Formats: sequence, C-alpha cells, structure tokens
Amino acid sequence: MPATMTTVDSILKEIYEPSIREQLNDDVVALRRIERSSEGVTSEVGGKYVVFPVHVSRNSGIGARLEGENLPSAGQQGYARAQVPLRYQYGRLQLNGQTIELADSNFQAFASALSEEVNGVKQDVAKDLNRQIYGDGSGAIGTASNVVVSGTLASFVITSVTGLQIGMTIGTGTISSGVITSVCTGATITNINVATKTITTTGGTGTLAAGHVVYRGTTATENNAQLVSGSANQKEWTGLGKIVAASGAVYNIDPATQPLWASRVDSNAGTNRALSEGLILLNVDYVRVAGSKTTVMFMNLGVRRAYFNLLVQQRAYSNTKTFEGGFTGLGFTSDNGEIPMVVDVEAPANTIYGLNEKEIKLYREGDWSFMNRDGSQWSRVLNKDAYEATLYQYSELGTHRRNAHFKIADVTEG
Repeated sequence: MPATMTTVDSILKEIYEPSIREQLNDDVVALRRIERSSEGVTSEVGGKYVVFPVHVSRNSGIGARLEGENLPSAGQQGYARAQVPLRYQYGRLQLNGQTIELADSNFQAFASALSEEVNGVKQDVAKDLNRQIYGDGSGAIGTASNVVVSGTLASFVITSVTGLQIGMTIGTGTISSGVITSVCTGATITNINVATKTITTTGGTGTLAAGHVVYRGTTATENNAQLVSGSANQKEWTGLGKIVAASGAVYNIDPATQPLWASRVDSNAGTNRALSEGLILLNVDYVRVAGSKTTVMFMNLGVRRAYFNLLVQQRAYSNTKTFEGGFTGLGFTSDNGEIPMVVDVEAPANTIYGLNEKEIKLYREGDWSFMNRDGSQWSRVLNKDAYEATLYQYSELGTHRRNAHFKIADVTEG
C-alpha cells in the first residue's frame, strides 16, 4: 500500500513526538529537577494564565497577657494573588515535496531526512529553553561592549556568547525596564569567536552602541508588524533572572508593598570577588531564616572550577557525588544537609543560583505536541513544493515563594 500524507502524519506524531518530549526533558538541565504541573491553568480574557495565592503575612492575633487582660485582637493569614500568563513556545521544520515523495519509493531515505529535521529542531528548542531559564523574560541574550557600529552590522564584541549559535537570526536594541527597543533587525550570525567573544553577522543594518542588547530576532519574510520584536519583550519564560531578585514586581506582586516577596541577592557592585564557603553558607542561612531550605545550586563551568579550586586548597581533595536524578558533581555541605552543586553551561557567568525546588514549577497546559488543529501535522508552504510541521507548548516558570531562592553575583571564575 503506497504511503500517503496520513501515513507521514502518523510517523511524525506516533514515533517522533514522544521522543521530542523525552529529549527536551533530558536536555534542559536546570528543569530536570523541577516539577512540571498543569494545576491551576485557566483561560481568561487576553490569554491563558495560572492563578494561585501567595502567603505574604502571618496571623498577628497572638501574644501573652496577664490575668484579666483583654485577649489579643483576632488576625488572619495574609495572601496575595499571583497571576502567571503562559508563554507560547514554537519550533518549525520543513521538508520539500521531493523528500515527502520518497515515502513511496525509498522509505529509508525519507525516514533519514525526517529524523535529521526532527532531531535538529528538538535540540534547537531544548537549547533555547535552557537559555530562557536564566533570563528575565525580556529576551536579551547578551550585551554589546566597547563598540559603536553604524550602517551594516558586521562584527562586534559581546559580553557573553552563551545562547548564540551560527545561523541564528538576531536583532539588537536598547533596553529599559525590561523592554527592548530595536535599532537593528534581520542580522544572521555567520561566525562566533568564543575566545574574543566576537560575533560576525550578515544582513543587518542599523546603529549598534555599547550597552545595546542582542535578542532572538526575525527574518524579513515574517510579518512586518512582528519584525522588530522577535522573541523580545516578555514573550519568553520569566526566568531566574527576574524571579530571583530583591526588587521588581513578578506575577503582579511587588515587594515594595509585600516585602516578603523578594529573593536574597548577594552582589559586589559589579566587581568580582573570590568565592568562599562562608559566602555560600551566608546565603544558604538567609534562606533558612526565611523559613525555607536550599535544595540545589546552579552555576556555569567557570564558577564550578572556582569552587573546585577552593576545595582543593582547603582540603587537599575533592570528592564527586551522585545526586538524585542522575547528577554527578560536587556538593556543598551545610548543617542542614548536603546541597548539590549542579553545572549548566547555559548558566550566567560569575553567578550562583540557589533554589528550593519545591517552590518553583514549570506550569504548562500540555506537553510538547505537533500542531494539528486542521487535521494534519503537515501544512503546505505557500507557493512552494514543500510542507512544514510546527511544535508548540504553552508554559511558564512560576514560584510560590520568592524568598526561598538566592543569587550570588560577581564571583571570580576559575
């Protein structure tokens, strides 16, 4: 029986869709230990949201009295309403008509071509989500430094190349209060020099100055109304860069009015300092005083090296540990238990994030799926002998206790 588009649909959904879910879960390092939940997802005007109460104050109706004195005035627990809008994540792949035709005459060649595209898109989506975990929702990936480029964007130095890949379309712009105003669009990265942190691009025009940020942009073939923003301006996950902060509203709750709704942030005014066990313990203790417990710390390779060097100097040995979930690495010992020090190459430089995993979730309406609302996973590409498929997921990071997490910034890497 000859293959049909229905057959191709089934292959995509029944064979490749489950493997994409598994692959994404394995590749997103920081979320392998974080609970996924669809609890509380609701549709409201303007989109889909997760709504949950946050405990912000205790009952004040307690106290000691003498015989015959009035009892304490009755009080109650204080709550604030957190509203988390889901973010909409997509990945698209395309096969030309000639490749689809191979499903009839050379199924193995068709399967190989399909595997190449599906495996590629799932890796690409995984890497981008891993980057978003550490972002602040603005979409900013890196910041240009010590350059002023006017006209055709060619090459420039950036603070960090983490999260950038060759072939990626980017935009650049100014940023204020988490909002990016584009000054250059449609540039494609053609080369990345990791040692000098220099990226080379083609196709982009505009003015680039030191302090401008880079974001995942759009190509000229996309809708013009969306061209300047791409993935910028609160379309990406509200990552740890915004959740683990001492100020600024998150999920419609502001620590200016709810002081407990703030994380512990230990910085050194932008000047890197040596890492010490005392510095880590101080921040673990702050979380403990707030009534929580640090269960994991995330850092990049450079900060991990700094911690390793610290252990070697002080103890003359460093033992690796195997932690729950298959992690192998160094541990930090406190009087409240051992805390895994997990390495993630996408983690920001000079930074340690300490989290209570029970207090942070990935909310999602459903798992990663191929879009098939019109009855097929494949749709015809306009004016081309080609077909495309789209992966999608509606999800967002959320936390119930912002003061259960800490951030140590300005750490000298090893």
